[in-house]
Amino acid sequence: MSAAQRLAELGVTLPAAAAPVGAYAPAVRSGAHVHTSGQLPFVDGALAVTGKVGAGPQGVDPETAATLARTSAINALAAIGALLAAEDGSDDPAAALDRVVRVVKVTGFVASDPSFTGQPAVLNGASTFLHDVFGQAGVHARSAVGVAVLPLDSPVEVELVVETR
Repeated sequence: MSAAQRLAELGVTLPAAAAPVGAYAPAVRSGAHVHTSGQLPFVDGALAVTGKVGAGPQGVDPETAATLARTSAINALAAIGALLAAEDGSDDPAAALDRVVRVVKVTGFVASDPSFTGQPAVLNGASTFLHDVFGQAGVHARSAVGVAVLPLDSPVEVELVVETR
């Protein structure tokens, strides 16, 4: 099954790749690998949730944060798909994801209360989604890092490295 078919099966439509808000590119190729910049969980250009994970009643709960990590992974795939589609002269980023051979590495950052230690569970939102899209090729190495603050007070940020053909 193609990546586009799996996305459709999951009810996911890739958004347009987010335009950079600084002096960087959303995704770059180096040899057979595509690296994304950190992707925030934007939906329609906005963050639905802000704040620290595990910061009590006023903070973001870990389950919500895991959903946000999934959204960040969707946005990373949008950046990868846009780059690959542009290389192919195509206007279909989802179909271009069929060029992904393997998800190599996921790096996730979780804006956390100092006492919160569940960063790996939060990043499972991204990891599980990538496995759902790419099957065994979606199994990857990963780092889950707790940080004091992320851009725009986002609870999570996700970066991907994929190998392509």
